[in-house]
Amino acid sequence: MNIKTCLALVLAFAGLNAHAADKPNLIYILLDDAGYGDLSCYGQTHFRTPNMDRLATEGMRFTDHYSGSTVCAPTRCSLMTGLHTGHTFVRGNREVKPEGQAPMPADIVTIPRLLKGAGYATGAFGKWGLGAPGSESDPAEHFDLFFGYNCQR
Repeated sequence: MNIKTCLALVLAFAGLNAHAADKPNLIYILLDDAGYGDLSCYGQTHFRTPNMDRLATEGMRFTDHYSGSTVCAPTRCSLMTGLHTGHTFVRGNREVKPEGQAPMPADIVTIPRLLKGAGYATGAFGKWGLGAPGSESDPAEHFDLFFGYNCQR
């Protein structure tokens, strides 16, 4: 799935709840292996990132970033739970056969679950990497809509 398709799905889904003026739309974007200076809205000059620049112009820009971990799955777990990496349940990119990663516990409190409880429509698009299909950490357990894949490969 390319970045344009992913971004289009995110923006389309974000608009589903646009009528609720009292609740802001929230979009979390996690880019693997991207650094602070990789987007042109933060001063990168070697290539353009116009769609990300537009989101930054129309929304909020954050200038202090901290990665939950040096690898994918623990970073995603930290982002989804709000827990420091030392307190998360996913500590590495350990693969679980036939497809997927070590899952989070079934009763884990995640930001998507909290948002759903507050009346938000939720969706995730792209790589999940926090549990195999059918596991207790299947993305369908956390989001109203998921379009992507589970494996780190």
